Amino acid sequence: MPELPEVETVRRQLEAELPGRRIRGVRVLLPRTLKNITPGELEERLKGRRFASVERRGKFLLLRLDDGASLIIHLRMTGRLTVVDAAEPDGPYTRVAVALDDGRELRFHDMRTFGTWHYVGEGADSLPPGLRSMGVEPLSDAFSPDALAAICAGRRAPVKAVLLDQRRIAGIGNIYADEALFRAGIDPGRPAGSLTEEELARLHKSIRDVLTDSLAKGGTTVRDYVNGRGAPGEFQRYLDVYGRAGEPCRRCGTPIVRRKLAGRGTHACPQCQR
Repeated sequence: MPELPEVETVRRQLEAELPGRRIRGVRVLLPRTLKNITPGELEERLKGRRFASVERRGKFLLLRLDDGASLIIHLRMTGRLTVVDAAEPDGPYTRVAVALDDGRELRFHDMRTFGTWHYVGEGADSLPPGLRSMGVEPLSDAFSPDALAAICAGRRAPVKAVLLDQRRIAGIGNIYADEALFRAGIDPGRPAGSLTEEELARLHKSIRDVLTDSLAKGGTTVRDYVNGRGAPGEFQRYLDVYGRAGEPCRRCGTPIVRRKLAGRGTHACPQCQR
């Protein structure tokens, strides 16, 4: 699933393409992609509107319109948003296409069909549930070492599970939780409330560093992710533990292990993360 760096990379590229563009029409090839509106209603409300801005909250993309309404899109497992020439044939997994006034289309491709689109009018409170309860953004000023300490305080749950909880920290998924914990030298199974002040400071820095490093490389492409121009990310070449089970640790040479933790496959170095 695309995580914060991948979704933010898409946001930045769409922000360079969409604002000011007028919507000429909408094609919905898979109606169940739309969660709170019918294809006909979406066409009626979008046609003639202009895109105002593209924002991100956690793993959600928020496409703001000039009338105050928003399209809220979650890519889920295999969703892709790209801007292409309207003459380009639809791919086999094209689910929604929004025609723009410059002869291009914003297309949503989704092989697994888990991705979602919500339409929210100005002032409406019908936000997707995950967005309503979203936690702090880890690259914001609000995410301080003290904020991380408060999130972890008293928690018996594994620290990895806490990092994955979108109600506490927005946008971190399996890849960057594993990578941040490796950089911090913390076992993913440690109870979050047992971390010392020094460990919390290391983890805070590691979270911000790995997200920033991935953003600089356009995100991580493990299977399906591509950016807003259809190109894969490059950060997969720099992963220390995720997806490297059985391979030697880049620091100490010990084979990376993979185990189930909080229902998720988890990668760690048993030597560096005792």
